[in-house]
Amino acid sequence: MDVHRSRFVPYPSSAINALAFSHSTGEELGHHTNSLRLAVGRANGDIEIWNPANGAWVHETTFRGGKDRSVEGLAWIQEEDVIDSKGKTSSGALRLFSIGYSSTVTEWDLGTGLPRRHSSGNHSEVWCLAAQPRWRKAKGGEWQGQNLVGGCADGTVAVISTADDDLVFQKFLARPTAKKARTLSITFQNRDTVVAGYADSTIRVYDIRNGSLIRNVTLGGAPKGGPRDILVWAVKCLPNGDIVSGDSTGEVRFFDGSNYSQYQRIAGHEADILDIATSKDGKLVCSTGMDRRTTIYNNSGKRKWAHASHRVYHEHDVKALATFESKSLSIMASGGLDTNLVIVPVRGIWLENHRQVSGLPQTPPVASASSARCIVSWWERQISIWHVKPHKATTEGRVHKLAAQMTLKGEESITSAAITPDGTLLAVASAAEVKVFRLTVRSTTDDSLRVRRVESEVPLPGASLVQFSPDVRWLAMAGPKGISLVCLGNTERGTRIVPHVLRLTRLTRPASKERGDTALGDYLRMVTRMQFSPDGCMLAASDLSGYIDSWVMSGEEIGGPEFAPVASNGTLQQQEEEEDSDDEDDDAAATPAVFGLSWSLNPTAKLLPKLDSAPLVLTFRPNPRPFKRCADACCGHGEADHDEASSDTSDDEHSAPDDELPYRLVVLTAQHNLYELDLAGGRLTNWSRRNAPGSNLPQRFRMILDRAMGAVWHVTRDWERLWVYGTSWVYMFDMAQDFPPVHTKDDAPLVGGKRKREESGAGGRRREHEVKGIKDVRTVAGGKEVKRRRQDETEECAGLESEGETAVVRRRRGSNRDAEAESDAEDGPLQFWYTHKFRPILGLVDVVDPKQPRKRERAVEVVLIERPGWELDLPERFVGTHAR
Repeated sequence: MDVHRSRFVPYPSSAINALAFSHSTGEELGHHTNSLRLAVGRANGDIEIWNPANGAWVHETTFRGGKDRSVEGLAWIQEEDVIDSKGKTSSGALRLFSIGYSSTVTEWDLGTGLPRRHSSGNHSEVWCLAAQPRWRKAKGGEWQGQNLVGGCADGTVAVISTADDDLVFQKFLARPTAKKARTLSITFQNRDTVVAGYADSTIRVYDIRNGSLIRNVTLGGAPKGGPRDILVWAVKCLPNGDIVSGDSTGEVRFFDGSNYSQYQRIAGHEADILDIATSKDGKLVCSTGMDRRTTIYNNSGKRKWAHASHRVYHEHDVKALATFESKSLSIMASGGLDTNLVIVPVRGIWLENHRQVSGLPQTPPVASASSARCIVSWWERQISIWHVKPHKATTEGRVHKLAAQMTLKGEESITSAAITPDGTLLAVASAAEVKVFRLTVRSTTDDSLRVRRVESEVPLPGASLVQFSPDVRWLAMAGPKGISLVCLGNTERGTRIVPHVLRLTRLTRPASKERGDTALGDYLRMVTRMQFSPDGCMLAASDLSGYIDSWVMSGEEIGGPEFAPVASNGTLQQQEEEEDSDDEDDDAAATPAVFGLSWSLNPTAKLLPKLDSAPLVLTFRPNPRPFKRCADACCGHGEADHDEASSDTSDDEHSAPDDELPYRLVVLTAQHNLYELDLAGGRLTNWSRRNAPGSNLPQRFRMILDRAMGAVWHVTRDWERLWVYGTSWVYMFDMAQDFPPVHTKDDAPLVGGKRKREESGAGGRRREHEVKGIKDVRTVAGGKEVKRRRQDETEECAGLESEGETAVVRRRRGSNRDAEAESDAEDGPLQFWYTHKFRPILGLVDVVDPKQPRKRERAVEVVLIERPGWELDLPERFVGTHAR
């Protein structure tokens, strides 16, 4: 395989400004552990939703921002639990809110990824946001919801009501002062008391019930030689009511929760402290800030706090912390200007590894036109198209050229883009609309492209995913209103979009109350992956709950290969009326025919099992032989397979061989389990049954922490290789062979499976050779040992730089060398192969026409795009005495 190891494709990763878990403790989460989510707010306005998945850490979706937008604060609340007629309790709906350099508080619709509503009052920009603690039910008490409080740039503190599923301004707790000091941080001490930190060296405590000021706490004078006022960047409250603050002097201060007097302060940083996090039991406090340190303070009892240790996990300022603790998970998430998300264990902080998640998007923002050797990349509102030359055609060493570049009009960021295999059409989606562009070569001697928009008579709705069919006949769009299709035709004037949007019907899936799916509602039905079959006659889509829907095309095409501008099944108005009059409960209802072709729900779709988690890779296995579609029925089978499909396929002896199945869908889930589904038969293939998901996968693959991002195929007469890649790894599986059985007794458990009790859900427990500096720390009082604990002495080194997660994984393997492919002639075809020498990976795309025969291994050619962290354009960072 020829690999173009490229770094010419730019991608400006965005800083993390805010973090928020949907629940803070296991008691709030209850038994519905699957509803836990982490929201990550970035400086470009994007909000990423992460599923901890018991330690797997899966990026599920991203709510896109827009021009000049930034997320500066996040908050979750949860509605009242619902009890049905049978006495079963369902979790209340989760709601997510954000702020960012404006006077508006935005609520997001989890089911669509779009803003649901906004609230703005007669106040200035909202700088900080906090949610009221959830009401604990008492005997005879009525449900009380959770309000929001926001601190503003002019010193105002506003209360925003979320009652009755609404978001409206309620009242002011504080008005602007004479100095108009900014409200920099805010939190709740309890449901009735609000604590706010200001930019004028004060902390103020308010009663939310009557709006009165309970106490004005002054921090004293600032150090000599610095600013006159102390900026209180962070305030948090311990379970016993005590207040912890972090300010611009680098000090952490502790205040009594009853009389609000300061009883201790510790200088834990050399620069501003930007955020603070506390443990569930109130015995650990973590602070972080501009000096990149993450400092830990522990409580030895009787309100005596001590600086326990500190480490450097980030390369730049750390702006946000968030914690969650339960029996199975005990973690702290941190993020900042270096764009990386770091997961640190809380319960096992002395004996477990941290984990670093790359700041690059987990859904690759790149696509390729393999026949035209073009690569498309996008970020925010900008699109770049690159032309990649073959190795043999290069004379000056440069294999790439920027063919076209454009910036979309409007304020919405790009959610997805797709390009046809021949590189003639480009579709770009945003939350507002989908645009289609025609690409033409300017001249035979120049690789540059001319980009012209293809006008549509009807507006194409906004979408989160777009996909062209391989025959460039259909454009699929997955958006807030479901999955839609538009037909593309050729006329004398060029490409034409048929003025009718076909909306596909999805199967109705019941929510599982036992798993806590009711808390997330329609969010779990959001489509995150979509793929056409190689012949373009079937479309498959998967959602976050693990369900897969599929549709088949039926009918006979009217006209030749080039579409004529003729009507089909009446006028557009008649088609819309027919579509509106269809019975919504009829899942098998077909769409109106366009040029004699219609789409309907695959009859066997409901037979497919629900997968263990959301699919990360969705790809059809290329068919080894030509397949003729059946035009008389919409079952998805070929003419020769009709009789076989109608028979009982539950037994392998009576089912067709895998190589004769027309539509085989390969799925890699978030738990890194590999499935192969026969969509036409509604079952697992024989290969998938022989290779039970997860049981026979190579042990080294099951130890990988980074989740899969995508895959490409390499199919010849000798093998069917699937190349899967993540942020820091590339793995090859030969799907023409069965995986070797695993007999090792001490195999590492699946990352997302049942965890050991001593692991908290971060980077896994350290091995003996990884903790060379572990020693016993004894506390002696009066000549007697009163306490013994274990502490990593390397954490005491002030200049310690954090070690990357990939190095930890490599040391676990016992070797720093990547696997090397052996000769096929000597050892036979390889069953699997892997490497970790590429990192971090933005995407991997094929640039060779898949229709061309590949007789040799090196016939496949891919472009692997890397974006190393040192190429980020970051501002100058603070360098203290502890920095190297």
